[in-house]
Amino acid sequence: MDTSFSPSQGILYIVSTPIGNREDITLRALRVLKEVDLVAAEDTRNTGLLLKHYQIQKPLTSYFEGNESKKKEFLLAKLKECLRIALVSDAGTPGISDPGFRLIQLAIQHGIPVIPVPGPSAVITALSVSGLPTDAFLFEGFLPHKSKKRQELLQRLEETRETLIFYESPHRISETLKDILQILGDREMVLTRELTKTYEEILRGKVSEIQRQIGDRRLKGEFTLVIAGKSRKSEPRAVHEDNF
Repeated sequence: MDTSFSPSQGILYIVSTPIGNREDITLRALRVLKEVDLVAAEDTRNTGLLLKHYQIQKPLTSYFEGNESKKKEFLLAKLKECLRIALVSDAGTPGISDPGFRLIQLAIQHGIPVIPVPGPSAVITALSVSGLPTDAFLFEGFLPHKSKKRQELLQRLEETRETLIFYESPHRISETLKDILQILGDREMVLTRELTKTYEEILRGKVSEIQRQIGDRRLKGEFTLVIAGKSRKSEPRAVHEDNF
């Protein structure tokens, strides 16, 4: 456990867990999970299986979008009682497109140390294998459920030159690809599904090509979409006049 903090204060650990393959968990994450007093999990059943796999027995409490408003106060009280708590999401890094950031904000406001235990993230994993520019990118989380709102967001991003990254669910992926093609055009993109799992799939090509590859297949799992930013057009050359 970290020795730079007083044993008389609580600590909130932000612990990244595998996005699929259990072997992707870090040695430090395993150590922290063994040593904390409580694990706050987005899905206690899923996290319970992970802990059981590594023979870790720790009290679990749920913390997710539906109960975060009241549960964050409970967790803050435990932190003030000098408990050391590990916050974990269902998969990947807490605080990324989940309510974990609200608990993190609350802990910071009350002077509770917040310590990152880094590891897997679907955003970075997908970007790393995309082959698209990685020097600048924009992550927008899950796209809006309603087509109109989704189209409005895509229209706002139409001129963005950074690589775009989104999450999407399987039952909306076909409609989302239609909206992307209509508004952003037939750009290069990469669609990833079930990253690091048994049925991992990475599709590459233009938006229209990805549509054809998917076809009428019934796909499961959450998707991460990585889309090329707007192409940079050649800047017009300056015309220099000779003064004769």
